[in-house]
This record gives sequence, C-alpha cells and structure tokens, in this order.
Amino acid sequence: MSKSKGTPGKEVAKAYEKYAMTFTPKPRYFYNCVKAFIAGGLLCVIAMLIQNRIMASGWEEKDAAALLTIILICSAQLLTGLGWFDTIAKVVGAGVIVPITGFANSMVAPAIEYKKEGIVLGVGGKLFSLAGPVLVCGISSAALVGIIYWFMGGMR
Repeated sequence: MSKSKGTPGKEVAKAYEKYAMTFTPKPRYFYNCVKAFIAGGLLCVIAMLIQNRIMASGWEEKDAAALLTIILICSAQLLTGLGWFDTIAKVVGAGVIVPITGFANSMVAPAIEYKKEGIVLGVGGKLFSLAGPVLVCGISSAALVGIIYWFMGGMR
C-alpha cells in the first residue's frame, strides 16, 4: 500500500492558490509608500498653512493647534458623509488614512452605514464601534502609566 504525500483537499487548495495568484495584481509597495508620503506631507503643509493663518488672526499657538485639530476632524467627517473621503483615500492611500483624519473617517463611516436602523440603534450604536476600543486602550494605558509614576514616587 503506498502512502500519498497529502490529502486531496490540500492539493486542490494549493492548485487553486497558484491559479488565483496568476490573476492577483502585484502590490507596488514603493510607489504606494511614496504616494502616501507625498499625500500625507501635502495634508500636513495645508494644515500648517491653516494653523499659521489662525495664529495670524491673533490666536495663541496652543489654541490654534486645538482649533486646527477640530477643523481636520470636522473636514474628514464632512467628506465621509458626502462620500468623498473613500474616493480620496483610494487615490492617495495611507496619506489621509493614517493621521487624525483617518480616525474621524473610521468613526463616521460605520454610523452612516447603519443610519437606516435609526438614530439611537444605528448611528449611536455604531458611532463608537471603532473609537470605543481605542478610547478604552488609551484611558487604560494612561491610568497604568499614572499608577506606575505614583509608585515610583512621582507624586510627592
């Protein structure tokens, strides 16, 4: 009796994977990184121009930075609501997804997707589906660092 080298299911899966790889487009990592770098850099340049404009109108730097953050978040939420953010993200890639604009988009997108289920259960329930774990992680980490700092004698 001869032993086979593998089960027929595994051989079929390997053959299918090989077949599928012939049609799968190869990712262009370097091009995507350059595109994201340029897009993220342009976003930062635009943000700095806005912040400088705010400061020129008499705001302190710290207050201008806070206002700029609010402007970026609201802009990303508005673009997501209009359905434009995903189109922009497909073109420029991670350049707009990684900064705070991507976080704002990831909060609003599920809420918009579930708006047909109503304000409370749809929008309200899904608004924090991503932000909730992020907030829990951030608050827990801050509390842990504070406790460690306190035990090391930092609160004297």
